Amino acid sequence: MSDTLKHLAETALSAAKAAGAESADVLCARGDGISMEIRNGALEQAERAEGTDIGLRVLIGQRQACVSISDTREAAIEAMAARAVAMAREAPEDPSAGLADPDQLATSWDVAALDLDDPAPATEAAELAERARRAEAAALAAKGISQVSTAGADYQRTELYLLASNGFAGGYARTNHSTACVAIAGEGLEMERDYAFDSRTHAEDMDSAEEIGALAAERTLARRGAKQPKTGAYPVLFDERISSGLIGHLVSAVNGSAIARGTSWLKGAMGEAVLPKGFSLVEEPKRTRVSGSRPFDAEGLPALGGDIVTDGVMMRWILDLATARRLGLQSTGNAARGVGSPPSPSAGNLRLVAPMVARDELLRDMGEGLLVTSLMGSSINPNTGDYSRGASGFWVRNGQIAEPVNECTIAGNLRDMLQTLRAADDAREHLSRVVPSLLVEGLTVAGSA
Repeated sequence: MSDTLKHLAETALSAAKAAGAESADVLCARGDGISMEIRNGALEQAERAEGTDIGLRVLIGQRQACVSISDTREAAIEAMAARAVAMAREAPEDPSAGLADPDQLATSWDVAALDLDDPAPATEAAELAERARRAEAAALAAKGISQVSTAGADYQRTELYLLASNGFAGGYARTNHSTACVAIAGEGLEMERDYAFDSRTHAEDMDSAEEIGALAAERTLARRGAKQPKTGAYPVLFDERISSGLIGHLVSAVNGSAIARGTSWLKGAMGEAVLPKGFSLVEEPKRTRVSGSRPFDAEGLPALGGDIVTDGVMMRWILDLATARRLGLQSTGNAARGVGSPPSPSAGNLRLVAPMVARDELLRDMGEGLLVTSLMGSSINPNTGDYSRGASGFWVRNGQIAEPVNECTIAGNLRDMLQTLRAADDAREHLSRVVPSLLVEGLTVAGSA
């Protein structure tokens, strides 16, 4: 970890104490990123961002304030601390505000075992541009592709360091490499598009640019001639590309902030069945080479993970210290924060564990229904779980994919939908959220009459 970030954090914490803070914590972040986009073989856009940010949270009693700056001069840090303390003195009291007790803090972790920081040299702009160019060329090589709207490649490295007056100190770095391609087929009202994307912590694990471009083209060509499906109640298969969003609605509903406010459709569901029997939702914060991994949370607590749902039954909320205090519970080590805000609860790596079958078997069992590969818009009632989203994908007939469809809406209630889930065996292990294609029974599909 950079000595510079450690020094900046120590300077900010010392300045906060000198300004009158009773307790405080500091999050320092340094980022270095490059983004390149290609169009028609030529460079379309190039961006580079470098910077160091300091986020200071100060507490006076149960009043708190957060201030952030990107000016690393000592005088600027001292001015930031003075402003933060002045703001805290005027802030309303929050009975849930406060740092962790020393005996709650993480005391040991193994950053190297997480392997989040690619040891290879940083990817240069020319190499990123060439990767994007190769992805575009691969997509355009497919007969029927008229253009590529986006072909890009990115590299980013971020260092984080957290220091608090309760004695916690720790930091780590992570890298991210990504390549994306969006291909277009047809023209005017007959135009269709789709994409392929890959993102990894280590460059050597990436799919090749050619694979990404070819997959974008393949997906786009399969959508040609899409029409509205007929209206009715049908089974709906959420493709693996989007199925994690369905589980994400459950995760949002068990977030401690929503539970504490009483604005969750699962607020009374602790100990109740929220998924089918045999289904578990497991948090895995220490998976190797996965972007959502972390050695500790944003309040310095151990990143423990464990089951959120076990055998279909809700086991716990997702809590940071503040929401745990409001609910009379213990933090689950799920605090996350940016430099300009206080901690809030957030889940990282998740895995849906369930009885799984081949996706083709789910298609056969559907008989007739909708395979959704893309969702747009959103109307989710956080209090009731009522669900409605625009969708496109493929119509399934006699257990086989028959034709592409678009301009339809799917609707249901999340509590009912999640109880009917069946899982395929096509989840990708390298993703932060390992969720396979999911079949939901009896949704309303609104398309043509």
